[in-house]
Amino acid sequence: MSEVRHEYDVLVIGSGAAGMTLALKLGRHHRIAMLCKDDPTEGSTYYAQGGVAAVLDEYDSVSSHIADTLNAGAGLCHEDVVEFTVERSAEIIKWLVELGVNFDTRTAGDGSTEFHLTREGGHSHRRVIHAADATGREIAETLSDHLKELHNVTVFPKYVAVDLITRDKIGLRGKDCVGAYALNLDSGKVELFRARYVVLATGGASKVYLYTSNPDTASGDGIAMAWRAGCRVANLEFNQFHPTCLYHPEAKSFLISEALRGEGAKLILPDGTRFMPDFDERAELAPRDIVARAIDHEMKRLGCECVYLDISHKDEAFIKSHFPNIYSRCLDLGIDITREPIPIVPAAHYTCGGIVTGKYGTTDLPFLYAIGESSFTGLHGANRMASNSLLECIVFAHAAAEHIDSHPEASNEPLAIPSWDDTQVTNSDEDVIISHNWDELRRFMWDYVGIVRTDKRLQRARRRVQLLNQEVTEYYSNYRISSDLLELRNLILVADLMIQCALRRKESRGLHYTLDYPGLNDKAEDTILTPPSFG
Repeated sequence: MSEVRHEYDVLVIGSGAAGMTLALKLGRHHRIAMLCKDDPTEGSTYYAQGGVAAVLDEYDSVSSHIADTLNAGAGLCHEDVVEFTVERSAEIIKWLVELGVNFDTRTAGDGSTEFHLTREGGHSHRRVIHAADATGREIAETLSDHLKELHNVTVFPKYVAVDLITRDKIGLRGKDCVGAYALNLDSGKVELFRARYVVLATGGASKVYLYTSNPDTASGDGIAMAWRAGCRVANLEFNQFHPTCLYHPEAKSFLISEALRGEGAKLILPDGTRFMPDFDERAELAPRDIVARAIDHEMKRLGCECVYLDISHKDEAFIKSHFPNIYSRCLDLGIDITREPIPIVPAAHYTCGGIVTGKYGTTDLPFLYAIGESSFTGLHGANRMASNSLLECIVFAHAAAEHIDSHPEASNEPLAIPSWDDTQVTNSDEDVIISHNWDELRRFMWDYVGIVRTDKRLQRARRRVQLLNQEVTEYYSNYRISSDLLELRNLILVADLMIQCALRRKESRGLHYTLDYPGLNDKAEDTILTPPSFG
């Protein structure tokens, strides 16, 4: 039996932009624990290149940003949530600047200094504020530096959450979330975290696919834990594939920012022919779902391994100053982007669905919140518009912190929560099963639940995921847990939820494109799944 117990007011699971922002915005009277699977800044935020979409220019407007978001979301965005988010965008940027985030600037015509704004797919204006091509890293490091100054926040690196603890799971009345179990990767022991409020800021689930722009931490943990605890999930069929991930055997998950296309980069076939104008009048600046499908179509039509993104026609100094990290990484691999095109392929990038939440991050369980990519707020609809993700993280982290501070109803009563019992399990001598099942899952999800789908492919994937679930459930019951096993268990569950959502949608909308139902339904509706234990 594991006897390590921790008592906090707020438990934040995840340390990306959403989790760190929430910890910084909460009242200093809260004792806060933050669990990180790796180093505190390791996560999707750190690798975000593009920037933050916000209305900052006199020629732009809130109504224009809202209209662009609604258009990209293909009729499924919740308009009130879009308004809630966009109306707060300027305030969010002001807060980040006050913290010291070093966004790029330029000299205006009158000699004054102003922010440099770029344009990305789906936007009708230049409204993406950025820090060169490493905006996520700049934000993550700035937030992390401020977090270190807070005496009320304790960061627990190398801890992997196992499951949420609710009152009904420990034999009490009610479904209040009262904490979580977490695996200490250094000791190999599961520890108990009791908290008045629990916040899931665990990111998305793009590691369910063979090719992804996301780091290894994006394994859908929060979505899976919330479902097992009794929360609804929604719109998990909408998995965004970023059109341009570097195609190179030594380049794992390296994204080529959409900002290149915003600055004039062209997509070309291996013979140098440009193709995007044949698919959409917006060409390279069409929304991501359209660009990704066009690339997928051309690769399958020609049987080629990749297509190319060419910005070499731009000035060399411009490329090096605006995209220093992309230039440097490509040059390390022998590709000089100032002189030659970049080989690219689409890759799984963003989970548009997630845990059903309200505007303040509240979930179906009292005192459990979800923010950032793990949540379903209704902002993104059927396709997330570029650079709205970091905006969502910070807006809803502010909102959740405000809600927690202004609703202090959570009980701090002593609870007899049982320690994690591992007395009936043994060490495994078959870890090869985990690696084999992980590889099988990611391959069939890529093949059958990818950019273009059919019911036959989805049903084939569902049968396979159910078999994997049986194997992993048995394994989980008999052997001591590990980080790899926990992530695989969660990915299998989230994969099944994605497939169920996809099978329910009998139309092609946004990121969900099926050959069986190529048209749009008259009415746009969310796909909401309810766990068997709900209610």
